[in-house]
Amino acid sequence: MNEKNYVLASSSPRRIEMMRAHGLEPTIIPADIQENLPVIGGMNETVMFLALKKAKAVESLILSGDKIITPGSVIIAADTVVYKDRIMGKPSNFQDAYKMLTALRGTWHYVATGVALVCAGENNARVFTDVTKVYFKNYSDEDLLEYLKTDEAYDKAGGYAIQGYFSKYVEKIEGYYDTVVGFPWDRIQEEISKL
Repeated sequence: MNEKNYVLASSSPRRIEMMRAHGLEPTIIPADIQENLPVIGGMNETVMFLALKKAKAVESLILSGDKIITPGSVIIAADTVVYKDRIMGKPSNFQDAYKMLTALRGTWHYVATGVALVCAGENNARVFTDVTKVYFKNYSDEDLLEYLKTDEAYDKAGGYAIQGYFSKYVEKIEGYYDTVVGFPWDRIQEEISKL
């Protein structure tokens, strides 16, 4: 994997940290797109659509000469949503976060991360989704209100980070932990090898 150049279409500290933990130093070019959830189907279609939109936006910057990147560099873009009776992106405010996390309390929900891998300037891409089930404990309103005083809820799909403060309310998961973090690394490596 190390012989390729990588561009991460994200400023997510978690995604940057995961790439660095695997010995890669990506060029960081955050995708400047509206992340409104499109009405195009289910959670899998939504995250794949948004991930590809991010990757293509960064590829356009590269091809326009706005960013100097080696041709054929692999652009990696990802998007994550939570699903429990409806698709949940990042909460827009306190009330939205409270509503999301109340709906997830004491029950199973799904976390889907879509990833797009695009070779800059080459008509070569792979897009996929990975899904994990998460079960939350039945936390109290007081617990929830205490959590919402932190800033953690507002830039995470479903209003929480599995690796953050809210991890103490995760009772069990079925699937891949890194999918919930928003960067299913093993699957990303597997798909890059197919480019």
